[in-house]
Amino acid sequence: MLEEKSSKKRRLDIVIVHDYLIQMGGAEQLVASLHRLFPLAPIYTSVVDRSRLMPDFIDARIIDSAMRLLPGIARHFKKYFLLYPIAFQSLGKIPADLAIISSSGFSKWAQFADGCIRICYCHTPPRFFWSPDDYLENETSRSWLRSIVRRILLLLRQSDYRAAQSIDHFIANSQLVRERIQNCYGRDATVIYPPVDIDRFTPQASHDGYYLIVSRLVGYKRLDIVIRAFRENGRKLVVIGEGPDRERLQNLAAPNIEFRGWVARDEVVRAMQNAYALVFPGLEDFGITPIEANACGKPVLAFGAGGALETIVARQSGLFFEQQAPEAINGALPQFEAIAWDAVAIRQLAERFSEKRFQEEILRFVDDVRATGRGFAKTLAI
Repeated sequence: MLEEKSSKKRRLDIVIVHDYLIQMGGAEQLVASLHRLFPLAPIYTSVVDRSRLMPDFIDARIIDSAMRLLPGIARHFKKYFLLYPIAFQSLGKIPADLAIISSSGFSKWAQFADGCIRICYCHTPPRFFWSPDDYLENETSRSWLRSIVRRILLLLRQSDYRAAQSIDHFIANSQLVRERIQNCYGRDATVIYPPVDIDRFTPQASHDGYYLIVSRLVGYKRLDIVIRAFRENGRKLVVIGEGPDRERLQNLAAPNIEFRGWVARDEVVRAMQNAYALVFPGLEDFGITPIEANACGKPVLAFGAGGALETIVARQSGLFFEQQAPEAINGALPQFEAIAWDAVAIRQLAERFSEKRFQEEILRFVDDVRATGRGFAKTLAI
């Protein structure tokens, strides 16, 4: 808890702000960890789908906007993108001494009471503003619609830049995102890697011989190159996940490739423990799934770019292929399979990304902010 050293012992008012609580991914796991660290802090967001919330949020005070009343918001939340700035403005000036803003979209546009210190944990500057062509290519096949939306996004980019300048301190989830923050906003950031629930996983040296994908089935994840590679090499591949790209991927597949769809979290853990290795073909800002596989003692065959370069240690917890192409994957497999992987050593490398480490680094960061005297004089009491 953060407290002020005074006779009144006033508790520091902290709030957590997040883009939306609809899909439960890595960013939401981070918000859940922040909630465990600051359990009294309310969570402000544009919209929440309570039917999909993780159990971690069962005791959280969550405040959202009238966007919850929009038809089909849980399924079509991306189509309402023009309303998110209005949603955060409708929350008014949020009363707080300190705001921790989890953002890859509009949450840093929220307004706060005078004197509030704003710390933004940036998962990435919004791709739809800063790389609209790449983003829209994966969202719609209609060229006329992409052209219209692109113009709107480029206009809103200026507002996103201004919102970023209101942030007092940036935290990036990787060195890659730190560079992106510098390029987009002209701001520096401190890197604090996100938390991974290492304790959910137990390392297991034995395996059932299959390779594994755990991912949302969307185009930019580049799962198609893995499907094509394994169709050629004949090795068993298990795919866990759902998404709009599933039908296309299944049409590319051969009988040695099994699609299991969405499965419960416990089943994901078992699938990782019984796998020979995880395949990770996308360019990700950070990437939690490879660390989860490492926590099970399993190596990762990954595309050698993005966050994977910061989390996977070559020849110790995984190996890289250099191009997003089926032939690059198949070319790397003989070397990958010749390595005598050590499940215990792989697990130890995964422990660098534990929730305990994340929370300790966040607390130190907040205490350092306090020490600068930017707007308040509080003391960190752990």
